[in-house]
Amino acid sequence: MTLPFRIKRSQGWLLALAGGLFLTAGGATAQEVDLGGFIRDLSTNLGGVEPGSEEGTSLSGRLIQIFALITVLSIAPGLLVVATSFTRFVIVFSMLRSALGLNQTPPNMVLNAMALFMTFFVMQPVFDDAWTGGLRPLMTNSITEEQALREISKPFKSFMFANTREKDLALFREVSGEAQADTPVAGPEDIGWRVLVPSFMISELRRAFTIGFLIYLPFIAIDLIVASVLMSAGMMMLPPVIVSLPFKVIFFVLIDGWYMLAGSLMESYIPFAGG
Repeated sequence: MTLPFRIKRSQGWLLALAGGLFLTAGGATAQEVDLGGFIRDLSTNLGGVEPGSEEGTSLSGRLIQIFALITVLSIAPGLLVVATSFTRFVIVFSMLRSALGLNQTPPNMVLNAMALFMTFFVMQPVFDDAWTGGLRPLMTNSITEEQALREISKPFKSFMFANTREKDLALFREVSGEAQADTPVAGPEDIGWRVLVPSFMISELRRAFTIGFLIYLPFIAIDLIVASVLMSAGMMMLPPVIVSLPFKVIFFVLIDGWYMLAGSLMESYIPFAGG
């Protein structure tokens, strides 16, 4: 028998699971199953309690926590971008590729992987502090979830606060109404995530574009020199980019550009990583 509609592959296992639970609840046929009784039996099997009781309310709270955890895991890549050094690394690498005149070399996968591993290297002291102060005690049931979340966030707030300009913090504090722009900030504990995250992102974008501008300068000089030589030689029909590209690549290799760039980017964070 064919169904009047198509079922997506991603929904198939959900339908199979729901159908199996429905048909096996009491061993009855589809016409004999009491839907209300099935829901009560399912709630009893999951939490060992009757719906509507205090323990049933606790079961609902656990389900909400599970959904919250799944939501956090789904936005984990976004958290990696907004709370770590990944933003600066990937922007600088992308601008370097544009300055060299290479469209797809190195490919995006290589640049993102290099930025990711450099981020792990820079953020390792922060991750260690978060593990030692919050996550490991939570796994041993030494502290509650609320205390663990607070302890895990402390090293990240210290890292972000140390790498954020006071001017950016003052802007968002004033716009949010938390304090006046000229009010001094004692430490990261005085700033909420609502203010700290966008301030940190703006500071990272500004530094990344500043580094990108400095990277562009020598390659623009090479382009101008090659264009001037070609025009003086009367070869106006030859695109200067074709001639200047190998010179820019060999110049970057001779000065050991990847070593200098990666080292400078990581050293700009390491003194502040422990927060």
